[in-house]
Amino acid sequence: MESYDNIPDARDGLTKKERIVLYCLNQIQQERNGRNVPTPMLYGRVVEHIDMSVDELQTILRRLTGNYVPD
Repeated sequence: MESYDNIPDARDGLTKKERIVLYCLNQIQQERNGRNVPTPMLYGRVVEHIDMSVDELQTILRRLTGNYVPD
């Protein structure tokens, strides 16, 4: 089943991992009353849901913010 984690969903183009990152980011932002979310805090929440390396999280964050440059 893990092989499906990196396949974009037909509805919005997000992968399962990207969706979890956005979900956790939204939860933390609500808890912090809209303030910025430190990356280590986000990573801690994300790995509670899915196995992911720090590098993978940073790649996802760059892609979601538009700062992604493919290798």
